[in-house]
Amino acid sequence: MFEKILIPTDFSKHARKVIECAGQIPGVKDVVLLHVISRDPLARVWDPVAEIREAEKRLEGEAALLHGMNVKVRAVSVLEGEVASAIQKVADEENVSLVAMGARGKSLIESVLLGSVSRNVLRYGNTHLLLMRYKLLEGEPVGIYCARLLHKVLYPTDFSQPAEAALSFLKNISEIGELMLLHVVSRGETKEEIDSAVQYGTERLNEIAAELRKGGLNVSTKIVVGEACEQIRSVAAQEDVSLIAMSSQGATAIKKGRIGSTAYGVANTASRPVLILRSSKIAIY
Repeated sequence: MFEKILIPTDFSKHARKVIECAGQIPGVKDVVLLHVISRDPLARVWDPVAEIREAEKRLEGEAALLHGMNVKVRAVSVLEGEVASAIQKVADEENVSLVAMGARGKSLIESVLLGSVSRNVLRYGNTHLLLMRYKLLEGEPVGIYCARLLHKVLYPTDFSQPAEAALSFLKNISEIGELMLLHVVSRGETKEEIDSAVQYGTERLNEIAAELRKGGLNVSTKIVVGEACEQIRSVAAQEDVSLIAMSSQGATAIKKGRIGSTAYGVANTASRPVLILRSSKIAIY
């Protein structure tokens, strides 16, 4: 499923945890460890060769954490502000199927929001993206999600074609313990319109769940009313899911955009790992 993945690292504690958790990502055989050196264009003294060599040495040390996998290390240098573009360029060069990275890096400002590099990879990247978050590292009482990444997966759907394609991708991941289907009714001017949408959504969810159960999946369903991003985050917390997996685009996404507003909002603010399946890449598998 994800045989070759790219893990960008800035050698922060969050990035190191992604490396330690790589074995929980289904199907991984090959890993590319990448460090992007961001240089200040105003710096007077800079030795790129020396910095790249030093980074490669540190990457080799991190590679020792990846037991039983083929590991390649890469270090590249770019101008300040071009880190996300460099990550996507290497992902394309290495033909990886997934970029896995921490929700934030070395920033001293603790926040549930993504760091700037992760956010730009989310917005402008075109490879499937796993954004990892760890409660233990973020000062909360519960342990990290690493050991149970696929224990309970929340899949929000608006029944659009991109969402259906994402589900076709997910149902082939045999390691999923439970797949929770979620539909958020976010439109309706009257109570009658909302009730009708809830009834329709419930019927669709039940139909999808029945088909998935025939394939042996453990499936549950849930339908809620409200703003999509807020409700997805809320259900993820209430149900204590281990991963939110969703299509990068939905029914209302701009065709030229690489990520829709709901997927962007969830990935940017959710309190647990998020897997963004790029609509343009799903047909490959």
